[in-house]
Amino acid sequence: MTDWSAVLVGFVVGVVASVFAFALPVIGHVGAGLIAGLTAGALAGGGLASGAWHGLLAGALGGLAAAAVLAALVTLVGSTLAGPVGALGGLGVFAAGVVVALVFAIDSAIGGAVGGFLAD
Repeated sequence: MTDWSAVLVGFVVGVVASVFAFALPVIGHVGAGLIAGLTAGALAGGGLASGAWHGLLAGALGGLAAAAVLAALVTLVGSTLAGPVGALGGLGVFAAGVVVALVFAIDSAIGGAVGGFLAD
């Protein structure tokens, strides 16, 4: 059973950590994902599998939120500059963002597995 409060807390921790991650672009964002997953996994408990699942969800939720915001901005700018055809660019950005979010959620799943292991 998914503990959505653990996922939401992990998501918020990931967003806050991502803001500070811009100081170290690659290492910082991987670290932010690990911290988000660790938080979600530790709060959910249940061992490696449960922690990994909750960490994956927290990381993917953060990535999907970022993709949605970016797609909305691209749609707004595209419709302003290129009309209705330019607004379709936001859909492509969102589709690519979903794939990237799921790939980036892997580090959150690893952090979640560690958090779930440590919680038990």
